[in-house]
Amino acid sequence: MNPYIHKKISGNRFQRIFREHTADSELVWHRDHCDRSISIIESNGWKFQADNKLPVELKAGDTLHITANEYHRVIKGTGSLVVEITEHEAGNINK
Repeated sequence: MNPYIHKKISGNRFQRIFREHTADSELVWHRDHCDRSISIIESNGWKFQADNKLPVELKAGDTLHITANEYHRVIKGTGSLVVEITEHEAGNINK
């Protein structure tokens, strides 16, 4: 069971919604198999942390670029976190 609601937008784009009641223990360190661009739609105090880096607050309008196989996690804030994710082939994050 995933800690988010997943909605497909198009072939390589989808939306994920993390609810406030998500348990901290469900927000684990992980890595993805492809490059991703993450657009923040809604966030209130939620944070993103990449491996060996300090957490950064996610704000509506921000865009993150996550490289394939980079360990990362989200840290819960209040309210929901809503993001739109575009997947890219590894090494093609700018396409």
